[in-house]
Amino acid sequence: MLRRQSFDISVPTVLVRLDRNPFHHGTLGAARSLGRAGIPVHAVIESSTSPVARSRFLRSARASPGGTSADELPALLHRYADEIEDGADPVPDGASNRLLVLPLDDVSALGLARRRDTLSPRFLFPEQTEEQLLRVADKAALAETCASLGLPHPRTELPDGTDEAAAMAWSLGLPVVAKWSRPWLLPSGGGLRSTSIVRSLAEVRELYARTPEAGSRLLLQELLPAGRDLDWFFHGYVDAGGGCTTGATGRKERSWPDGAGLTAVGRWTPNPAVDRTARELLAALGYRGVCDLDFRRNRATGAYHLLDFNPRPGAQFRLFADAEELDVVRALHLDLTGRPVPPQSPAYGRRFVVENYAALSLLVSPRRRADGTEDGTGSEGVRGRTEYAWCAADDPAPAFAMGLAWLGHLLRRAVASARRFLASRRARPQPSPKAPQARSSSHQLTPR
Repeated sequence: MLRRQSFDISVPTVLVRLDRNPFHHGTLGAARSLGRAGIPVHAVIESSTSPVARSRFLRSARASPGGTSADELPALLHRYADEIEDGADPVPDGASNRLLVLPLDDVSALGLARRRDTLSPRFLFPEQTEEQLLRVADKAALAETCASLGLPHPRTELPDGTDEAAAMAWSLGLPVVAKWSRPWLLPSGGGLRSTSIVRSLAEVRELYARTPEAGSRLLLQELLPAGRDLDWFFHGYVDAGGGCTTGATGRKERSWPDGAGLTAVGRWTPNPAVDRTARELLAALGYRGVCDLDFRRNRATGAYHLLDFNPRPGAQFRLFADAEELDVVRALHLDLTGRPVPPQSPAYGRRFVVENYAALSLLVSPRRRADGTEDGTGSEGVRGRTEYAWCAADDPAPAFAMGLAWLGHLLRRAVASARRFLASRRARPQPSPKAPQARSSSHQLTPR
């Protein structure tokens, strides 16, 4: 099955994610992809009891201490590397004593790029600078990058005050998309989402007032209407020489939150316009490494607008695994260990389903089927194999652990919502008791 891929299994991989998200299926996908190829895989994640840590393809998992910053990442990785080399999974004799590091969130990718001098040559990762990554990871900088390159991008405003935010939202036309320019700086547990849709000027004012708490700039964007065949993404790997033989386009068929969130169901579908735009952008930036780009077609103009550029594997990257299981994560390992990266074979029609988010999407939009069609209409294109984010016959434990954790998560959310509802009811002013009819208003009762 792996006749086109020859891996150096003496080079272990350390998956790194400082974002505290126990339901990040992209981390599990990376562990399975590399582990199935015989590569030793370790991980730095939010907890050693995370559902991801139950995967049989992980040799070990270490919890990142609460509040670990990008500047602390090098010391953490060096300590972990020492444990790996001295522990139950030592580096084989004669090997280079190197480890490959794969960041799975923006803060980890930026931290690695910032501290390259303290991590090389022990750790392998793409040649990237922090400045290069900030041009695309920072949402405000991405708008400037698109403008300078003439790439379609939603109209974007950066307010400097509450009143200006309201005026800009009115000018863009409500509802608008509100984004924090550097979402990796958002405090955990604060209830702030990296992206949200605001529908009133009062909401805009309230959100802007939380700027000091967010530690990031708020930007407002024109909302391009969602719809079937409008949301697309490109995943690719650019090798050290600038080639991108592993790259493909997919269609987002379901998302959570519905119409404006992460991919719950996606399908590998050719889109020459998106593919060409993505590759031209990567070449113009001189980008290296794995990337995940989100596009939305403007129904009025037909242009594909770049919404986001993630300088790391997207959570649904396993959608683009070809018949021989080559994906962007495997391409990265092959390239950085000096092995040839074979051309990827298209597997159009292949589908990727994130079980927990797809279920929520079905509850919200039951008339839209999981293949993106509505009211029983057919779906064009070739149908292919479906891969599930959590359920896998050769690795069942993470799905069971996720299911239990997800039920607990939903229960806690339901209890919190009920408490907020009851609190709002108690705080609501009670209506005055109706006064009895009287012949004269001077005899009306005073309410207690």
